[in-house]
Amino acid sequence: MHIPVLQKEVIQYLDPKPNENFIDATIGGGGHASGLLQKIAPKGKVLGIDWTQEAIREIKKNSNLILVCDNFANLTEIAKQNKFNKVNGILFDLGMSSWHLGESGRGFSFQKKEPLDMRYNLQNQLTAEKIVNFWSKFEIERILREYGEERFAKDIAQHIIEERKSRAIQTTNHLVEVIRKSVPRGYLNQHIHFATKTFQALRIAINDELNNIEKVLPQALQILEPGGRLVVISFHSLEDRIIKNFFKNNILNINLLTKKPVIPARQEIIINSRSRSAKLRAAIKI
Repeated sequence: MHIPVLQKEVIQYLDPKPNENFIDATIGGGGHASGLLQKIAPKGKVLGIDWTQEAIREIKKNSNLILVCDNFANLTEIAKQNKFNKVNGILFDLGMSSWHLGESGRGFSFQKKEPLDMRYNLQNQLTAEKIVNFWSKFEIERILREYGEERFAKDIAQHIIEERKSRAIQTTNHLVEVIRKSVPRGYLNQHIHFATKTFQALRIAINDELNNIEKVLPQALQILEPGGRLVVISFHSLEDRIIKNFFKNNILNINLLTKKPVIPARQEIIINSRSRSAKLRAAIKI
């Protein structure tokens, strides 16, 4: 079941009012959008965007909800095509949905045996299997270090190269075993699973996630009406750094609503453990 992260805080910082218009650029399971629709009734609209077609199909239809399957990096064009004007707020929840981890079968989770895919959108030609079986050691090591901040990137990349000489690495559990053999024994018992950073790095590389964030934030600020609010929820330091720097570089055009990132309360983390790394930043356009 999809549980929207920081739902109360999202509503607080977006501050939706009757008949206003909002964009949920990562609609996922629709939890945040549902909360917005209740606040902006009767005439307010939500433009919901998701890159995964299955997510769009599963959301309950609403006459005030416009759904689009596309990459949010194309935000300006999406809003234009749907004649979505006078935008009072935009939300980005950059975390994976429960569907991706639990039901997609695309290898996002290292806790299940699945094909090494990791694509949000199946029209994308690049997969995790292609990276680990055909990319050079240098390139694999680079993405593990840059996108996963994995301190054993060199060792993991070397073991991937050696393993694929004897047989292709095609499943998540096979990759997990390669990682297990690549890192010190003490690393296997850390609080964070030893495969987390490698899987994160592959997912970011496949879906070009960081570049997409850098592309969309200026578009979001441009689309917003004066007084409109921008709320972004990130889940790791690379995303948060991009958002923090964007707000800092645009300080003449915005007022910060969050001097420090807002994090989930302890009770929310108990209910939804996936929220533990969430950080919310918000600003209002001058």
